[in-house]
Amino acid sequence: MNILKPDAAAAVFRDFVKIEIAKDGLNINVAGVLASQDPASVTYSEYTRSACEDVGINYRVYAIKPESVRQTIEDLNNDREVHGIFIYYPIWNDARDAELRDLMAPQKDVEGLTSYWIRKLYANERFDGDRKQFKAILPCTPLAIIKLLEQTGASMPSGLQFKGRTITVFNRSEVVGRPLAYMLSNDGARVYSFDINGGVFIDLSSGQKDEVRVTRQDALKESDIVITGVPSKNFDKIKAGELKEGTICVNFSSIQNFTPEAQEAAGIYIPRVGPMTVAICMRNALQLYRNYHQKAN
Repeated sequence: MNILKPDAAAAVFRDFVKIEIAKDGLNINVAGVLASQDPASVTYSEYTRSACEDVGINYRVYAIKPESVRQTIEDLNNDREVHGIFIYYPIWNDARDAELRDLMAPQKDVEGLTSYWIRKLYANERFDGDRKQFKAILPCTPLAIIKLLEQTGASMPSGLQFKGRTITVFNRSEVVGRPLAYMLSNDGARVYSFDINGGVFIDLSSGQKDEVRVTRQDALKESDIVITGVPSKNFDKIKAGELKEGTICVNFSSIQNFTPEAQEAAGIYIPRVGPMTVAICMRNALQLYRNYHQKAN
């Protein structure tokens, strides 16, 4: 089994941020809004705190009740001393969570999940503003997955880096799976995107924007890369016999979505992406500060 763990690659990104902050003496302040005791949210907040301390970003967590979330976000938006905001989900675990994302100022959205940035991603607009002076903020976990794929040699160094690759993604959430599918397709890949209702084919590079239905079996037998993020023990795990020889497999769920035999059969297996996600968040925080806040401080 050829396993690629994310820690070493994540350290490179964290070291870059640390060096840039120290070199320029930057004073970046990031706030985390924690309004539930969801174990994954609490853990993510602690990972964020540790990463911020490591690179030299000031981090403060606001542990509040759900009914205080909206006012807290508004206050943080208006605080010129706050340069980036995390919101830890789920809070209500319903449609209200999605509404909260758009309460945050895009210029403080460390995770790149406000509709302002997501619309740019879906339109393949890679810069913010007519002068193209600032690169658009991209969602942390999808970008983390792409950066890890770059480490495998699966992408080309320039141009449409995934041109000629067929990739299947099991997750169509608005937070990870759908943005990831569009990012991969914008970079030339043929993408099969699956959720509980089945799979669709996405190929933006050819101008095809209609989503065509496809079966799991047909998608997997074509795929050079398979990416899974299904947080359910009821998911029918990917089996070795479903994979092409040499397939690169990525699991970003807290639950392993590949059978042990599939992990063994993979050309490269990436069991988790969390450390890289946090590293990309640190890079996004630096980018937001330089793009929108540095001159004001």
